[in-house]
Amino acid sequence: MGAVEVVTGAGAVARRLSGLRLSAAEEVCVMLTGRGGVLTEGAVVAHRTVVEGTASFPGRCRVVDRIPAELVIVKRRIALLPLASGTAGTAGIADTAALVVHSGTLLDSLIDLFESAWREGRPPRADGSPGGGPAEPDATDLEVLSLLLAGLTDASVAKQLGLGLRTVQRRVRRLMELAGVTTRLQLGWQAAERGWTVRR
Repeated sequence: MGAVEVVTGAGAVARRLSGLRLSAAEEVCVMLTGRGGVLTEGAVVAHRTVVEGTASFPGRCRVVDRIPAELVIVKRRIALLPLASGTAGTAGIADTAALVVHSGTLLDSLIDLFESAWREGRPPRADGSPGGGPAEPDATDLEVLSLLLAGLTDASVAKQLGLGLRTVQRRVRRLMELAGVTTRLQLGWQAAERGWTVRR
């Protein structure tokens, strides 16, 4: 079997997609425009979904303004890349034809593309709507972050910047939401990865 297969016809693409999902024993990674949803219904494995625009989906989801391509990656060993036809099929993605990509440099690139979109995405709000506000920290956020990374407590940061303690704590929570993390240790790591620690 070659590194890339071409699957043509809406029915064939839908069957291949269903087979891939059912064969997954591990995580399924998905990138979708706001039209999708069937991919995560009834799934028996964990999903990470990056969705474009205004939609959100069950499971772990990140929202971005725009995705470069719709994509499904199963077990990090195979990917299905729909070829745009301008119409949406039963899976919510353009499915007149698709590329099925097996192990190799192209698959590695698609995995990197997904991971980059995942890192840049923002979590949906608690009500399920897409995350709002800018996807980057402002100047005050970066000052707060810098002082936290220097080892100051929230109270010390508040005093040094002339802010209220609750304001600092809200900004830390916002930074964690922007970074898509749940702990301050993870925030420090993501801040370095995203270049926030050098933008002052």
